[in-house]
Order: sequence, then C-alpha cells, then structure tokens
Amino acid sequence: MISQTVEYALRAVLTIAQHQGKPCTSKRIAEITKVPAAYLSKLMQGLVRGGVVRSQRGLHGGFLLNQPASELSILDIVDKVEPMKRIHECPLGIQSHGNRLCPLHRKLDRAMESIESMFRETTVADLLSEPDSVTPLCDEAMPVVTLKAPGQR
Repeated sequence: MISQTVEYALRAVLTIAQHQGKPCTSKRIAEITKVPAAYLSKLMQGLVRGGVVRSQRGLHGGFLLNQPASELSILDIVDKVEPMKRIHECPLGIQSHGNRLCPLHRKLDRAMESIESMFRETTVADLLSEPDSVTPLCDEAMPVVTLKAPGQR
C-alpha cells in the first residue's frame, strides 16, 4: 500500500522523534533505520524542504522535528514524500463512467480513504507511546534494567 520511500521516511521521522529533542545525525538515522545512507540523504533533504524536519549544523548537529511529535501526523509525512492518490474518476478513461466509479474502483477508493483517515488521526507520538508494544526501531530509547536476586552482586 505504501512505497519503500514512504516507509523509509516514516522510519527516519520516528527515529528523530525517539531522540526527544536531541539532534540525530544522518549516519545514526541510517544505522537505526537500515536505510542506505545515500538514499537517506536525499530523503532527508525532501523532508527538510517539506518542513517536516530541520537540520542543525555544527558539532552537535543533526536533524530535529519541526513540530512536536504529538502534532505531526503520519499523513503529514506521507504527503510530503508521496501524496496518497485517491480515485476520483475512472482510471481506465472509460468515457461512460466519467466520475461514477465502478464497484472495483469505488472499493479501492474507500480503502484509500480509510487509510488516509487513519494516517491523519495517528501522530508520531501515538506510535511511540503505544502501551505494551516494542519501541519502534531504536532500542536506545528504552533503558535496560538488570534485576539481581537478593544477595547477588
């Protein structure tokens, strides 16, 4: 349903969000997300141009979100990378159909509408805070606690 480019963009933004306001370098994002560095570089340029993230230069530079994760929807990210395409008229160009969709294309458009709605209603913060789930992508965000039995050193 979504392209690899869109998934890569979502992985990158989630990784940046997990760093909670600390700049995240391209190198680190590539390591965590398993996105090829050269591809990630182009993708990040697009996300900067689209206003999703900003880059900070310097010794402690990297990428930061342009808005709080609680205000950034999945659809905001998807639309900057590859806007979702709805079906408004017959994709086959059948003149007699015009803007009346056949049952197949009507169902496909409703599915896209449902996905678009879900993406609009889901924020980056929602994905990072789902209870009882694994932390997306970055193990560093979750501290590892080692419990010892009484009397054990």
